[in-house]
Amino acid sequence: MDDNALFVDTNVLVYANIGEAPLHTQALGKLKVARQQGRALWISRQILREFAAVRSRPQPFAHAATPEIIVQRLRYFEEHFEVADDTGAVAEHLQALMTDFSIGGKQVHDANIVATMMAVGVPALLTHNVTDFKRFENYISIESIT
Repeated sequence: MDDNALFVDTNVLVYANIGEAPLHTQALGKLKVARQQGRALWISRQILREFAAVRSRPQPFAHAATPEIIVQRLRYFEEHFEVADDTGAVAEHLQALMTDFSIGGKQVHDANIVATMMAVGVPALLTHNVTDFKRFENYISIESIT
């Protein structure tokens, strides 16, 4: 386990990769500082899927990206981030979190991020959606891009 490792949420990747995004500078800045500090940056297969889903539809600040551009970005992420796979350990952590917090619906996606972090030993999450993860503060630390 790397006590300094940082898991990167989908929204951070989206903002960092779209120059017109409202939080582009903040997201990119946080990622650069983390790299300069030598922190291992982690994502998961879930984050890659979510990025593809978000970028393949129009956003208020950007047109939908082409499949070719999306695949190019996904490959970049796979080369420049540690990528956690969905494993049995992730599923076990997710099931425990779902029971402990009575989670359902879209909350399962956030809980799966936390479960992944727990399974691979990443203690901190970089996100813009701080309130979505507050309930998990006993398991992870949360760092905001703002």
